[in-house]
Amino acid sequence: MQTLSYPPAIAKLIEQRPRMPLVAGTPDPSVSEQLDSAMIERLFGKEVIHDRTAARLCLAGLWLLYDHLDECHSIAQSIETSDGSYWHAIMHRREGDFSNSKYWYHRVGDHPIFPALLEETTRLVGGVGVLPLFLETHWDPFAFVDLVGRTFRGQSNSEKLCRDIQQTEWQLLFDHCYRKAIESR
Repeated sequence: MQTLSYPPAIAKLIEQRPRMPLVAGTPDPSVSEQLDSAMIERLFGKEVIHDRTAARLCLAGLWLLYDHLDECHSIAQSIETSDGSYWHAIMHRREGDFSNSKYWYHRVGDHPIFPALLEETTRLVGGVGVLPLFLETHWDPFAFVDLVGRTFRGQSNSEKLCRDIQQTEWQLLFDHCYRKAIESR
């Protein structure tokens, strides 16, 4: 999966973070000062922010990456767009509130990253049909929430796969929001 080239501050935050846990982890206090919302311009460096809402969603994604679910939630719930709902849905899935996650996925609708997420997930599992429901012709976020829930409850041994998919989903959504933040319309 090809990712974007980010300004140094964002690149460092993404590169130094190990994969996220499947559900809520321990917030990493070392990033709090770097992710202060008043410093969003510093994160974006020389890039001109054309869409401040999308830039704030990048910030929500970075908080999520470092297990600061409350900070992610605060930003995502205040932005009533498909992208805001998507970060909100992931955050609730990470906290183990699977029904609330599905509620927010309903508000996402058919998101532009779904085709790429389906393609990457198909690659991760080794082909279409290996995992039913979301690997046929479209990405089904509800089926993924269910799989994460079963894994969380010990009813599936798919933790590594779920974490790989989750990381891919995070990266695709972050790239999507980052592009929107910096591209002039």
